[in-house]
Amino acid sequence: MNRISGTSRPFAVIGDPIAHSLSPAMYNAAFAALGIDAVYVALRTDTSALPHTLRAFESLGIAGNVTIPHKVAVARLLIRVTPLAKELEAVNTFWPEGERLVGDNTDVRGIVDALEQLGSEGPWIVSGTGGAARAVAAAAREKDVTLLVRSRGRRRAADFADWAQAIGVDCRPDDGSVVATAVNATPLGLRASEVPFGDRPLDGCRVALDLVYGRGGTGWVKACRKRGMQAADGRSMLVAQGAQAFRRFYPEVLPPIEVMAAAVERELSR
Repeated sequence: MNRISGTSRPFAVIGDPIAHSLSPAMYNAAFAALGIDAVYVALRTDTSALPHTLRAFESLGIAGNVTIPHKVAVARLLIRVTPLAKELEAVNTFWPEGERLVGDNTDVRGIVDALEQLGSEGPWIVSGTGGAARAVAAAAREKDVTLLVRSRGRRRAADFADWAQAIGVDCRPDDGSVVATAVNATPLGLRASEVPFGDRPLDGCRVALDLVYGRGGTGWVKACRKRGMQAADGRSMLVAQGAQAFRRFYPEVLPPIEVMAAAVERELSR
C-alpha cells in the first residue's frame, strides 16, 4: 500500500456486513501499482446512518462503492445518478462531481463478464430481489435470455418480475421450470449453513454464479461443483465491476486488472 498522508485521496465501500469485503485490498493494490496517492477503506454503515454517511461523503468529496444491502437505498438518496442506475434503481459506485455525488451501476458489466467466463446459457434463475438481482436482470436483458426470479416472499418475486418486464426483460416468478444458469444475488452465501435456492431442484442446470465470495468458494459453489456444474463465486465479478468503477474514479487511467485480480486471490488464499 502507498504511504498514507494528508494528501491521500480517500475512498470507501459501505455496507452491512462489510468485514468480508475485499474491495480495499483490490483497490489499494491498484493504487500502489500505479503510484496513485489514495487510500480505500471499508466502513460498516447501518441503514439509519446511510443518509448521513452520503451527505458527509458529498461534503468531503469521497468516492467509493456500495454493497449489500444498500444499493437500492443509495439510488433513492442520491440526487444525481446515471441513466442505467436510474433505470435499475440501484447504485454500486459513486464519485463527486461539483458539490454532488454521482451514482452508477457497474455490476451489470461484472455479471455479464463472469457468466461469459463460465459459458452461461439461458434460461437463468436468480435468487433475490435486491440491488444485485436488478443488475442480474439487466444482464439477462443484454444477453437476451429468460429470467426466473425466486424469493422467500411470493409477492416480492411477482413485483420484481413486473419491474423487470417493464424494463424489457423476459422475466417471471420461479415456476419450477428447468434452467441452465443459476445466480445467487442474496447474502446467503456468506453463511455456510444456508443455501440460496433451498430445496429448489436445479436438475439440468449447468452454470452457477454466487455473487458473494469466500475462501475456496462459498458452500453453495462447492456443492454445485460436486454436481458437475461450472460454478464460481463473486471474485471474478468483483474484479470486473471494480475495473469499471476505477474508470469512474480516474477516467484517464487504465485499471491494472491483473493486479486487482491477484490482490483478490491473495486475500482469499490466506
